[in-house]
Amino acid sequence: MACVQGTAAQGWVPKVKHDIPLESIRLSDPAVLADQKTGLYYMTGTGGMMWRSSDLKRWEGPFVVTSFEADSWMGPHPMIWAAELHQTGDGKYYYFATFTNREVKIDTVRGNVIERRACQVLRADDPMGPYRAFGDATYLPAGRPTLDGTFWRDTDGKPYMVFCGEWLQNWNGTIEKIELKPDLSGTVGEPKVLFRASDSPWSREKDENGQVTWNKVTDGPWLFRTGSGRLGMLWTSWVFGDYTQGVAYSQSGTLDGPWIQEPEPVTPPNYGHSMLFQRFDGQWMMSVHSHSQDAYGRTVRIPRFFEVDLTGDRLVVRP
Repeated sequence: MACVQGTAAQGWVPKVKHDIPLESIRLSDPAVLADQKTGLYYMTGTGGMMWRSSDLKRWEGPFVVTSFEADSWMGPHPMIWAAELHQTGDGKYYYFATFTNREVKIDTVRGNVIERRACQVLRADDPMGPYRAFGDATYLPAGRPTLDGTFWRDTDGKPYMVFCGEWLQNWNGTIEKIELKPDLSGTVGEPKVLFRASDSPWSREKDENGQVTWNKVTDGPWLFRTGSGRLGMLWTSWVFGDYTQGVAYSQSGTLDGPWIQEPEPVTPPNYGHSMLFQRFDGQWMMSVHSHSQDAYGRTVRIPRFFEVDLTGDRLVVRP
């Protein structure tokens, strides 16, 4: 099988820059791994490139870190959304991401042609990659667009992928789970819905009749436990034109819930798609991007870090 190296295979290799301040980076869905082995922070996200830093303030990058087989369902040059890095204790680095093959169409709903898009896991021996597919050809059903897969090990000791069912097809976005094989090389069984966009008490949009209702979008799930052991989930939707983030808590303390939505968003407007990581000094941090438009109407997404307090019964974002 021919192996093709990410964006480099398309003739474009990004120029690596040094000593770049965080606020100068343009990146959606930023996800940070604090790697104890190397003593560095690694940041990736939509686009699939990698940045690295020793202090979270000045960064080096971007680097191409993915490699694809030309005959996989993803194709040789997939779009990459919402990449995350995870470790499970086996010495490997796992790259959870959403891949889109724009050459393959799987459905048409309400006039929208839906491309082949799904969550998949890649693996590498080094945080800088190269990350490659290593297991099952597919992790999720080919006829469904899925996105924003993340990793969680539940109280049963089993690994799971938690992901979104895209609203473009179901018109009421979902957040779901599916069991992963012990080595994360594939999935076991069928997905289970944890909650739907319509469960949100805080998201807002206007329907086709101009009536205010809940927003259809579910984005960016991220699981965490508070200091009291409570299981929570960050996720993102919209309040009219503002990308906005909420949080839900599981009554059972497991992925099966039921999930109770907090009534108000957890971050200011125009911040969303978060994840949590610990700085090397132990402080919990939230990584998000701002979601706004510049003077020319172009969407601008800039990474931002907030300090987070998890010592109590709920997540608190420090201003």
